[in-house]
Amino acid sequence: MATLFASALLMATLAAPVFAQSFGGNSCVDNCEGHRAGYEWAEENSIQSEDDCSGDSSSFEEGCRTYVEDSDRGAEYDDDGNEIDE
Repeated sequence: MATLFASALLMATLAAPVFAQSFGGNSCVDNCEGHRAGYEWAEENSIQSEDDCSGDSSSFEEGCRTYVEDSDRGAEYDDDGNEIDE
């Protein structure tokens, strides 16, 4: 019985959905590098309006908009506190 329970628990753990990283409430495709880049660009350029957030990728634009919404957030970590590589 204990073996059956342990097997069921293991299967449930393996079947658990893997949640993607997010940055500013936006899902990251890879590891949030684009979001970080957009946030840092907005910070460096003192962007104050989401209308000024245009770029070559949606993740860059989302990162820029995140800066406009919360300029104290920082760009180094995703929403779960995991470090984002440059």
